[in-house]
Amino acid sequence: MEPAGPAVGQVQVWDAEGRSADAAAVRRIADAPTAVWFADAAPGFAERARALVASAAAAGRTPVLVPYYVPQRDCGGHSGGGAPDAGAYRDWIGQLAGAVHGSSALVVLEPDAVTHVLQGCISASAADERYTLLGEAIRAFKADPGVRVYLDGGNPGWVKDVDRVVEALRRAGVAEADGFSLNVANFETTDANIGYGTAISDRLGGAHFVIDTSRNGNGPATTADSGDGHWCNPPGRALGPAPTRETGHDRVDAYLWVKRPGESDGACGEGAPEAGQWWPDYALALATN
Repeated sequence: MEPAGPAVGQVQVWDAEGRSADAAAVRRIADAPTAVWFADAAPGFAERARALVASAAAAGRTPVLVPYYVPQRDCGGHSGGGAPDAGAYRDWIGQLAGAVHGSSALVVLEPDAVTHVLQGCISASAADERYTLLGEAIRAFKADPGVRVYLDGGNPGWVKDVDRVVEALRRAGVAEADGFSLNVANFETTDANIGYGTAISDRLGGAHFVIDTSRNGNGPATTADSGDGHWCNPPGRALGPAPTRETGHDRVDAYLWVKRPGESDGACGEGAPEAGQWWPDYALALATN
């Protein structure tokens, strides 16, 4: 986690305004270990990663990083963007992997990248290139055996055909990773993810996985005013189980807060800011529901 995140600042603002109950609620987010996303090539990104792993080591904690810069990211959706081409991505991954070398970092690699291929929103040639890039990224991080890598595999509410997911993960090089991740930035229940992940794991020889529990306390929305409402800032959601390695399941290596609770999924729904922007009202709802 980064100690100067927006939740920390929000607690300070509301304390100063006398909103002590609201500040105490959002402190549940501010005090929780959350992943740090790397989503662009702005100057200093590698230095930021080095500082993160150094501060985590000093505190005796494990840094969780989320590389999120694959070309044609999010298929042009709310979080669209990514590297301009394969060469730029390879260079970026190389710098990021170098920055965490020698650390105990945990990497959740490219949320949604594999599942978007299955969704068919990029061309066949772009899909082949993406599989290649993801495999190269896994190998770049795993050049250091102390770094653990989990390739993202979507969530149980998205692609329900487990065999398709397994084949895609294989093509992307999951065998060279430490496992796969599920439910990043989504709301599916922990139990649903355990069932889905176990089915994938069975087909991958017992591969381990991690689950994003940051916002799944109430599970997914079942009704919404828009087509995005199931996953994009749905109302009535809640924080999920706290981050821990003690999951009680031998193949589930950790429950993580990968998506930062309180950051918008996109400009969907009344008053919602752009993807990744801090949204105090939504954060407060997550912390109090």
